[in-house]
Amino acid sequence: MLKGKSLIDPMDFTLNEIKEILDLANIIEKNPKKFTNLCADKILATLFYEPSTRTRFSFESAMLRLGGKVIGFSEPNSSSAKKGESIADTVRVVSCYSDIIAMRHPKEGAPMVAAGYSEVPVINAGDGGHNHPTQTLTDLLTIRSIKGDLSNLTIGFCGDLKFGRTVHSLIKALSRYTNNKFILISPKELMLPQYIKSEILEKNHIQFIEVENVEEIIKKLDILYMTRVQKERFFNEEDYIRLKDTYILNEEKMSKAPKGMIVLHPLPRVKEISYEVDKDYRACYFKQAKYGMYVRMALMAKLLGVI
Repeated sequence: MLKGKSLIDPMDFTLNEIKEILDLANIIEKNPKKFTNLCADKILATLFYEPSTRTRFSFESAMLRLGGKVIGFSEPNSSSAKKGESIADTVRVVSCYSDIIAMRHPKEGAPMVAAGYSEVPVINAGDGGHNHPTQTLTDLLTIRSIKGDLSNLTIGFCGDLKFGRTVHSLIKALSRYTNNKFILISPKELMLPQYIKSEILEKNHIQFIEVENVEEIIKKLDILYMTRVQKERFFNEEDYIRLKDTYILNEEKMSKAPKGMIVLHPLPRVKEISYEVDKDYRACYFKQAKYGMYVRMALMAKLLGVI
């Protein structure tokens, strides 16, 4: 049973629990009107200490489509955080007014702290460069819905693998399925952190290679997961400017990719995917964004115990 649980890390749920959420998301996708009153007496609080479009809107639209209501803030200066209120006190208060909380914060571990003080389930909507478990559920739903399976895949992660919390979360999740292989494509300055390679990939004997050139390996991929170079994660603007246009996916590169390969991106994009790629049938990132709403509907329904 998922009722009453919080989701902080993609490893918090078993594979069966993840399947339960993905299966429900697919059911909701096929007949969303059937679920319009499921959360009629529920309130979601969105505590976003960091800017967001897709994640916040998909959480809010998910609750509204389930018949519930939404309260919260989209940036900390509009809350008592500006006055110095701690996360613990904010969450204690907000959990008096709501049934479930979605929280985004620039500091790693902040949602975990929140979950320790909350009276209601807390969902990590992204914490610094650490985790983004609902984006991971979105990615898993997208991959399973399009490719038909979550095993036996070769996945290329391209761009900012050092600070990209979506990449860190998805590698953790896909490492739990059989015979997946990873190709890590990044400049040396933005390579995947060693702790993920050691604790997840090497420890579990999962095949991976690190390369700097996307064109040399694109033919081998089932999935190409693009990411932007995140300006907000850099301490040195010169490093950002030097690295920000390292990888740009365009029609020429896509012409070398397999017909069955799909392109994913957690969005927002800047320049790393050319607009010309959008018309390619393998470009699935906007479909991925829509799956995000369905999976968050399913997740909240399960954590609230209404289904």
